[in-house]
Amino acid sequence: MSPLAAFRARFLDVLASIYIYNEHRGYTSLDRVLEAVRARCPGEAAFIAAVEKHRADEHKHYLMFKRWFERQGRMPLRVDRTCGHIDRFIERVFGCTIDELDTQAIIADGAEFEKLCRVIMLTEQRGMRQVEVLLRNNHVRSDPVLRRIFEIVEADEPDHWLPYHGWLTRQGRVTAKWRERWADWWIHKSLMLAKLPAVFVNARTPRLEAWPHEDAGVYA
Repeated sequence: MSPLAAFRARFLDVLASIYIYNEHRGYTSLDRVLEAVRARCPGEAAFIAAVEKHRADEHKHYLMFKRWFERQGRMPLRVDRTCGHIDRFIERVFGCTIDELDTQAIIADGAEFEKLCRVIMLTEQRGMRQVEVLLRNNHVRSDPVLRRIFEIVEADEPDHWLPYHGWLTRQGRVTAKWRERWADWWIHKSLMLAKLPAVFVNARTPRLEAWPHEDAGVYA
């Protein structure tokens, strides 16, 4: 294998491993977001349906990346929440991990619910911009299956932030605070410039032994 081919294979391996982590984290976490939305907004059927679609799309994306790895004949690299944008965003804004986030407290406190909507909205907007970048990347474009996966993700992305933006707007609430925008930017830059390169160069990073949906503790 040429050096360029080896670089491309490693790049796509790391990229898909991080995406499958984030898609799994997305759809499993959205179960709790749905619980909060149904409790806080019981009369807003369109908003609830949009969040249900968001959850379904994240699960669909997870399965697409899973099939990509199965075609490669290997498991994803084992990454953790330090590679998750939403994980780090929640920790920075709420001061706890996603798993520690108190759903009932979010339901009970309107300000906390609005904050959660803003964090999800900003995360999904960041994801949309990142996919646009990736679809111009020659390494991604060299793999027809992976390129098609990202094209599907790109098509789905607007539906993943617009519902939260729309709800905040209808309520007359701010759609993002400058501290949250700064946190989003800082997390993105730290992932791109530090964390992801570190995974790329670490040849000792192990692979998963089970798929996340088969083992709830696989990313623990």
